[in-house]
Amino acid sequence: MAHDTPLIATIVVGLSLAFIFGAIAQRFRISPIVGYLLAGVAVGPFTPGFVADQGLANELAEIGIILLMFGVGLHFSMSELLAVRAIAVPGALVQIAVATAMGVGLATTFGWSLGAGLVFGLALSVASTVVLLRALQERRLVKSDQGRIAVGWLIVEDLVMVLTLVILPAVAPLLSTESANAAGAHSPNELAMTLAVTLLKVAAFVAVMLLGGRKLIPAILHHIAHTGSRELFRLGVLTIALGVAFAAAKLFGVSLALGAFFAGMILSESELSQRAANETLPLRDAFAVLFFVSVGMLFYPNIIIENPLRVVAVIAIIIVGKSLAAWLIVLAFGHGMRTALLIAASLAQIGEFSFILAGLGVTLKLLPVEGRELILAGALLSIMLNPLLFLAVERYGPTIAAEPPKPKEPAPAGPAPGQVPLAAKPASELEHVTSKTGHTVLVGFGRVGSLIGESLIQRGTPLFVMDDRDDTAQMLKARGLDAVAANAVTDLASANLKDARALIVAIPDCFEAGQIVAQGRAANPGLQIIARAHSDAEEAYLKQYGASDVVQGSRETAGAMIVALDTPSPAPIVDPDPASKPDNPPDAA
Repeated sequence: MAHDTPLIATIVVGLSLAFIFGAIAQRFRISPIVGYLLAGVAVGPFTPGFVADQGLANELAEIGIILLMFGVGLHFSMSELLAVRAIAVPGALVQIAVATAMGVGLATTFGWSLGAGLVFGLALSVASTVVLLRALQERRLVKSDQGRIAVGWLIVEDLVMVLTLVILPAVAPLLSTESANAAGAHSPNELAMTLAVTLLKVAAFVAVMLLGGRKLIPAILHHIAHTGSRELFRLGVLTIALGVAFAAAKLFGVSLALGAFFAGMILSESELSQRAANETLPLRDAFAVLFFVSVGMLFYPNIIIENPLRVVAVIAIIIVGKSLAAWLIVLAFGHGMRTALLIAASLAQIGEFSFILAGLGVTLKLLPVEGRELILAGALLSIMLNPLLFLAVERYGPTIAAEPPKPKEPAPAGPAPGQVPLAAKPASELEHVTSKTGHTVLVGFGRVGSLIGESLIQRGTPLFVMDDRDDTAQMLKARGLDAVAANAVTDLASANLKDARALIVAIPDCFEAGQIVAQGRAANPGLQIIARAHSDAEEAYLKQYGASDVVQGSRETAGAMIVALDTPSPAPIVDPDPASKPDNPPDAA
């Protein structure tokens, strides 16, 4: 029996093609966003074959925008912004102004109106949050000075775009050519009144969120966390994100994006923010993918052939003009050449805010449809070219100019999310190779690894630690320990395993641990290798790759509980008034 299910078809086909194209993009070390956009092109009206329902795709995209903005707010850090405010705030504002001016100039040559030029230029001025953070994470630069500046710069750009999304509908009649030429067009007083009312509504919404939401939202989540129900907690976070966005639009007349951003920002002040981010990440990722697919459906691919010069001009503004402005700004603030180059490469692309702004501009009849198509083409090509810019900086940047004092080069990049490389780098390419012999190599200094490491340190065991977090490695080095911030899958040669006594793999990822075990066994056939597992299947897998011993957490826990049963401890003293104690279960902390 045939069923007419356009919603299911749109979701299934969109996600399936996004998965296929995203995996292909990841294989070629391109951002998966390019694959998601191409999936949208494949199911769009401008390519043959299945055509998804555009109306339903737009509805799903709205949810994607809400969850994207909620995630941006959830990760908003005022402390990070304040730490680099001296360069991030003026730098981002000047760069946005320069890029917008270039966009207006280009739009003028196309014969577009001033309003179209402003929307066009603003869309070209803001970098993609997803692409930038992913590029920094892959190179372990998020916590570096360059990474902090880039993230702070990005926060300022995002705030400017959020404000633009609020103000643009109010000033659209002033910027629209159609409105200006139409009979009975709004007078300046009416436009000023409209803008004032809009800003008052925004101010009222912000006041309600800061005065009431700051206490109410965390209190609700704390109450749900105390129930112990993970399902209810996840549902509560999603309800807050969607509910606040919807209420902001209906009650205060502000955008869904602003409401979601404030909901995330308020929640970020709670100690449950990290748990909220983790619990909602799968759904946020899924709807973010659908958002990019829906954007790709709007793209007219023939524009690259029909107007190649315009596409090249747009790419030039994004990659050359905007990056050159950022590079000069960073140098002007007294930072070195390498920092300036890394910041310029980080910002040389556009993404989700550009799509949202372009869509709003077309809806308000400010931006012609061709403008949206050029923005989409610029996003696709700039995201594809961005890794090449980073590669050029990493390869040629240090030879162009060294900063005084010469900075420590970032450690080689670890694997991209969802991708585990199969070969380690030779020792000659590594930043640090230990000279220890007869030592124990500890991979991972997290919850389990730190307990192992502290015990070995107390015993006086020669130790070399590998952890992919820069702050952990720096903390260990400050204690006088031999440690390196690196991913053991690619950088295991730095551990000098041929002269080591033992290798302890304390990371929880079984597949990554298997590759480390295999490399360790190949480097030293007589090496004692100890790993951890969560199941019998993982234990068999690790032993197959050469682990000498595998400790399975569930089995060890069960054994310890049996031992405790055979040797019972004295009964604890029971508090006669348990109500006097705060109700604070461990998973709510």
